[in-house]
Amino acid sequence: MQFCDECGSLMHTAGDTWVCRSCDHEDPRDANAEAAMAIQDGQRDDGAPAVADATHGASETMQEPCPADDCDSDRANYQMMPKPGGSYEVRLFTCVECGHKWRDS
Repeated sequence: MQFCDECGSLMHTAGDTWVCRSCDHEDPRDANAEAAMAIQDGQRDDGAPAVADATHGASETMQEPCPADDCDSDRANYQMMPKPGGSYEVRLFTCVECGHKWRDS
């Protein structure tokens, strides 16, 4: 990949020269420089980047009594989920004490 020294646009090859499509500037091709563009020696694969889960370990809670019979907690984590069809949203709750899950639409 070569960029034009005059205007900064991406250049393309035409025979033994690099040609800018924007300003028609030309540079001679250099086989050694082009070979260095394609070499992957020294590059490393770190794998896929870690993606943060916004719902994991959420500390934001709201006052909502747990409907479980054996729990008297009044705090729950919540998450808003769109209803299929987009007519409205559903709130999904998880009790901070017992982990019981329920929804409220």
